[in-house]
Amino acid sequence: MGIKINIHKTQRHYTDGVETIEVKGKTVGECIGALVQKFPGIEESLFDSRGKLLSVVEIYLNMESAYPDELAKPVTNGDEIHITLMLAGG
Repeated sequence: MGIKINIHKTQRHYTDGVETIEVKGKTVGECIGALVQKFPGIEESLFDSRGKLLSVVEIYLNMESAYPDELAKPVTNGDEIHITLMLAGG
């Protein structure tokens, strides 16, 4: 058992359409790092050039906002991370 990362619908083209990826890690950041290792193309849609989450990226841990310090939040087996993007349009 590991940590499940649920990929936002608009990001699934980076994961070949896969909705949920299981990874291992001790923090949200380690888990997202494992996701990026499996699917390197997703990195630019999540992080800026300094390695900080883009302002449109929201991270939820077990259905609760992980803000602030999302990447430092500890995780345990069975936890679920949801990557959500704040979208705007008209």
